[in-house]
Amino acid sequence: MPHHNALDAANLGAQNQAERKATVGGAQMTAAEALTFVHTHGVVLESGTGPVPSLASTVAGGPIRGSWWAHARSREIFALTRAVRDCPDVLVCRLIDGKITYVHRRLWPPLVRVAERFPRDHLARVSEKHTASGRHAKEEIAFPRWVSQELASEARQLDEQSALGALGTWSAKFGSVA
Repeated sequence: MPHHNALDAANLGAQNQAERKATVGGAQMTAAEALTFVHTHGVVLESGTGPVPSLASTVAGGPIRGSWWAHARSREIFALTRAVRDCPDVLVCRLIDGKITYVHRRLWPPLVRVAERFPRDHLARVSEKHTASGRHAKEEIAFPRWVSQELASEARQLDEQSALGALGTWSAKFGSVA
């Protein structure tokens, strides 16, 4: 019977941590680091190119040609994108050019404040559910149904310029409300 002690438990924890890491340009990224990346940048594309950083490109160490599913690090990218999608502090929507976009909770009030500047369907909360048959079913909660009263109240307290400034320079390309 093997002898277990605190060191064995620490080693097992380190092994599990290593298994949850993804290689990022030769370094490692954990799910927590992916969430910190989204928190730091506020608005992040899941993949592709655009006016904000891309999580998939960051994990890959640079731009990805074609689909990230065909990339050598696709499993790592998948694991990290699922961790971000599963986080309650991240809104998953199609904000930028209809692409899957992560918006950290700290920017939800500014986003709601200037929501009129964006196509309404780009503000729907997007998620995937696993069906009993193992398929993935996409679900969308239309904007503003996902917005709580508290969030709406916070958004109303912001002026438009402050909200746009919080979102970043990329948001300036969206015209003002007529």
